[in-house]
Amino acid sequence: MSQAEKKETKKPAKSSGKKSQSFTADERAAMKERAKELKAEAEKADSVGALLAKIAEMTEPDRSMAERIHAIVTANAPSLMAKTWYGMPAYANKDGKIVCFFQSAQKFDARYATFGFNDSAHLDDGAMWPTAYALKELTPAVEAQIAALVKKAVG
Repeated sequence: MSQAEKKETKKPAKSSGKKSQSFTADERAAMKERAKELKAEAEKADSVGALLAKIAEMTEPDRSMAERIHAIVTANAPSLMAKTWYGMPAYANKDGKIVCFFQSAQKFDARYATFGFNDSAHLDDGAMWPTAYALKELTPAVEAQIAALVKKAVG
């Protein structure tokens, strides 16, 4: 190889420590945002999975009531995030505060299950209002009442 050929086959320059200019600042910001979105989606999937696992552990009739309540809440308040709370199915607002929850009768050896609301629910009605409801069974009328309460709670 001649001296001219050797000069033409130079090694790449060593990095000067500067960031690569292959992506613009906007592109890097968009990639970071997408990474956050993917992480949030994964966390949401994990929390829904944990909630469904807790429901699956329940005995009847609590299991079927909890499954139905899950369907009612997610259909009527899609902004709420499913999660577990003290080992119970619960639904939180965007700030992570629990709005409503289902408590199985079996968990506390009670004669009825409970569907309840926390103070982040917007159910205020005068000087006094109910925040929990005893459930023995879910009839169409009870399901309609739960749907209305959940809509009001997030409203």
